[in-house]
Amino acid sequence: METGLTVAVFGGYGHTGRFVVAELLDRGFVPVAAGRDADKLRTLAETFPGLDVRPSSVDDPASLDRALAGAAAVINCAGPFAVTGAPVIEAALRAGIPYVDVAAEIEANADTFERFADRARAAGTVILPAMAFYGGLGDLLATTAMGDWTKADEAHVAYGLSSWHPTAGTLAAGKVSRERRGGRHVRYTGGRLEYHDDAFAVVPWPFPEPMGTRPVIGEFTMADVVTVPSHLDVPEVRTYMAVDAAQDLSAPDAPAPTAVDERGRSAQTFLVDVVVRSGGAERRAVATGRDIYAVSAPLAVEAVHRVLTGRTRTTGVASAGALFDAPDFLRSLSAHLTVEVRG
Repeated sequence: METGLTVAVFGGYGHTGRFVVAELLDRGFVPVAAGRDADKLRTLAETFPGLDVRPSSVDDPASLDRALAGAAAVINCAGPFAVTGAPVIEAALRAGIPYVDVAAEIEANADTFERFADRARAAGTVILPAMAFYGGLGDLLATTAMGDWTKADEAHVAYGLSSWHPTAGTLAAGKVSRERRGGRHVRYTGGRLEYHDDAFAVVPWPFPEPMGTRPVIGEFTMADVVTVPSHLDVPEVRTYMAVDAAQDLSAPDAPAPTAVDERGRSAQTFLVDVVVRSGGAERRAVATGRDIYAVSAPLAVEAVHRVLTGRTRTTGVASAGALFDAPDFLRSLSAHLTVEVRG
């Protein structure tokens, strides 16, 4: 691919945004960092000398247009995406460029599919929500596990995190989602999202070794319940979270991630175990790696790379599994992920 293409990163000074800016530079792109906080943009430019920074706000469409001027694509890393998603998508549509985000918010991702599918398809462009650890990775794994199956009875995505030190953005997005649901929980069952007040249940999940069986919170619902059924014929999609990690997230004094290497990654490790079942048959895809925020950067940047080189299967609003050759996409991330497919 010809290098030097400009990619705008809205929220480029945020925790995940900084990883995305670094990944773009490593891949030969020219990142432009955008966002509302001019001071944070200037500080980011000190970390990445020569970085083009463009103050902009979702409340000011003209500033977004200036931020995206000359860009070949935009990656939105600024949550809550219930607030930023639609304005940045609108700006991308005006600019005629593809849009990618790293949203983990269930409702925000569902809104993107509902509100922009027709317009994006008519424009012949790509809008790719949830292209991150939550939503994107699980969808790629589920699509890979499905293989030649055209449908399945159920899909399960279990998250085994060694810890979960949430960013300020994660906490803010979670608060917005809870408010939108009125404090209710959500599940995907019978082919649709269902809101309920049932208590969370703790159940054992047989993670592959060396993690082994661990207690998880059943129906700890993540963005996979939007991405997976958006294109796979699976009426039941359930996601689970290791109890220890969930407790970290809910702790009142939960610490932010702490960098332990030169790339800024934390010591956190993860195992994502995806199981799809049809009748009596079962297939499984497992991914292991380090730092859920850091790994979102190569996921999003590889997606942009493939969109800009025409390695896509559709246009409009689409999830990763629908848009790309899922097994090939996962293989391309071998420097960041170890993936095993079984069954």
